[in-house]
Amino acid sequence: MSLMLFMERVYMGIVIILVKIFWKKPEKRYNWEAIQDDEELGSTNFPFVLVQIPMFNEKEVYKISIGAACGLSWPSDRLVIQVLDDSTDPAIKRSYVKHCEYVAIFDADFRPEPDYLRRAIPFLVNNPNIALVQARWRFGTAGVWRIAAINEAGGWKDRTTVEDMDLAVRAGLKGWKFVYLGDLQVKSELPSTFKAFRFQQHRWSCGPANLFRKMVMEIVRNKIIAHMVTFCFYCVVLPLTILVPEVKVPIWGAVYIPSVITILNSVGTPRSIHLLFYWILFENVMSLHRTKATLIGLFEAGRVNEWVVTEKLGDAVKNKAAADAKNKNNIKSPKRLKFKFTDRINTLELGFGVFLFFCGCYDFVHGKNNYFVYLFLQTITFFITGFGYIGTIV
Repeated sequence: MSLMLFMERVYMGIVIILVKIFWKKPEKRYNWEAIQDDEELGSTNFPFVLVQIPMFNEKEVYKISIGAACGLSWPSDRLVIQVLDDSTDPAIKRSYVKHCEYVAIFDADFRPEPDYLRRAIPFLVNNPNIALVQARWRFGTAGVWRIAAINEAGGWKDRTTVEDMDLAVRAGLKGWKFVYLGDLQVKSELPSTFKAFRFQQHRWSCGPANLFRKMVMEIVRNKIIAHMVTFCFYCVVLPLTILVPEVKVPIWGAVYIPSVITILNSVGTPRSIHLLFYWILFENVMSLHRTKATLIGLFEAGRVNEWVVTEKLGDAVKNKAAADAKNKNNIKSPKRLKFKFTDRINTLELGFGVFLFFCGCYDFVHGKNNYFVYLFLQTITFFITGFGYIGTIV
């Protein structure tokens, strides 16, 4: 299996190199013409665009996303902004705008640039076969959909926790095309705590696995095996070979191929190369969580459709600074939230930390391959994660 992953990484590396050499910008590959302002026609040459911002009890960040949507450079009489708040607080509900041709969807923490629509919409206007224009990931993603494509694909479905992936797969099977704009970036916010990050990773692993189960006859390529291989090989098979000397893992399979795969993975983010060592250890820990989530999705276990809103800080840091300033003026500030230590404990990670520590000690005493160095480092990472000393608390 490691050889298969190695060949996949080599193939993707070759593709990346070829793309860098021969890639043409979407503006040159597709019909693209900027929509110009016309004093005589006014705004009639601009299509109606619907901007939707789904959220759920996200009071920390809603002002940021709504403010960014209102700041989009688009005629106000051709733009409709919907805040789809399904929270437990009273909210205003509005019906779907039928006369809009395109819909841009942003999460509650997204901050699109003012020229976002002017750069994305022309692809849809001039290319009738394109369903989606996708912006570049910058701690998130954002896209503009053709509403006709959404309707033809069957609309949004809540059968999984990855409804956007579900819709994209169904639209792709209908023959619609997607455009990726690498130079159009949309800012968003990362999970503010490790607990929120774990919930997010659970959803991202469980959702695709559950979608694969539901659409297995329609999906040709399976992309969910990597988490299982990573976890089982590095955190189960390799440690157990220490306890069973008769079973030997070739050094090329345990060291060389994984090292090349890791280096190929890091090529895409050269600015984070200094974090490579810590990333390897942390990803091995997270592979346990993702493997569990993937199995839940495949077998439709209890948490298969669980949706937990990813916690965001928003302006919490600024608010904290303002509160500190008030304290200097003897003005009472809101009390800081206190977290119980037991809420930060991750028992599964602690259990595997103990298992790896035992294997490391055994290899240190009886082994000859020096695997204990890696095992002890991985043990420390599992314990740090297990005791919850990762993340930010404001």
